[in-house]
Amino acid sequence: MWKGSKYDPIIDAFMEGGDSLVALEVPEKDASYLRTQLNKRIEARRLSGVKVLVVNNTCYFEKK
Repeated sequence: MWKGSKYDPIIDAFMEGGDSLVALEVPEKDASYLRTQLNKRIEARRLSGVKVLVVNNTCYFEKK
């Protein structure tokens, strides 16, 4: 059985949304930590066309 992650709903909402760039905030989580965790989930799910980046300690999702 496929094991999900608490970050999957965040990824799903972004992928289904119409925005090509969004800022992410998760309480008590550092932007670099978020990037690492989201990139792990993106890789595990073999998703393409989405990128996670950190600029000025803010985490962003970008659709390529």
